[in-house]
Amino acid sequence: MTRPSTPTAAWRPGMPGSDNLPSGPGGRPMPPSGDGHGPQAGPPTVTIGSYPDYPSAQRVVDYLADNRFPVERTSIVGTNLTLVETVMGRLTTGRAALLGAGTGAWFGLFIGLLFGIFTAGNWLAVILVGLVIGAIWGAVFGAVAHAMSGGQRDFTSASSLRASQYAVTVDAELAEQARQMLGRMHLTPTGATAR
Repeated sequence: MTRPSTPTAAWRPGMPGSDNLPSGPGGRPMPPSGDGHGPQAGPPTVTIGSYPDYPSAQRVVDYLADNRFPVERTSIVGTNLTLVETVMGRLTTGRAALLGAGTGAWFGLFIGLLFGIFTAGNWLAVILVGLVIGAIWGAVFGAVAHAMSGGQRDFTSASSLRASQYAVTVDAELAEQARQMLGRMHLTPTGATAR
């Protein structure tokens, strides 16, 4: 077995000039850009108000947008996030089959519509057949999937993320303009701090 005689084949760590890394499959390696501490941060921002719920923060940004404020330089930041899983009810094999039938019916309707477009005959019958077949297969798969779980998750639920507080932030150079606009809105935000 012969070894190539190129300079990169003889490279080893600790040799003189070892700071010049050999090229790899992606070409010559480049040193990291910036200070080596991750991606560059954007411009400094200022929190112009904190609100207890998302609709309040959304209303502030909407008000700024209505008054021609450059909202592309605005953010809504949720803090102290909590995952909330709301239990919707008990899940039996019958209910799993029913939920599966609903999902399957939607998929069957979609497939039926696709085939119905290209049907020269009774397109309504094609759509109904797709819907019925989808519902049947969905019910079967839903019931089988629930039965195979062995009763480890006998309930349905919906998950959502909630924050305890929503802060509206803007670029530092626009903070004063945003505060003046909010003063005309007659809202009293809590806590205006630089970040």
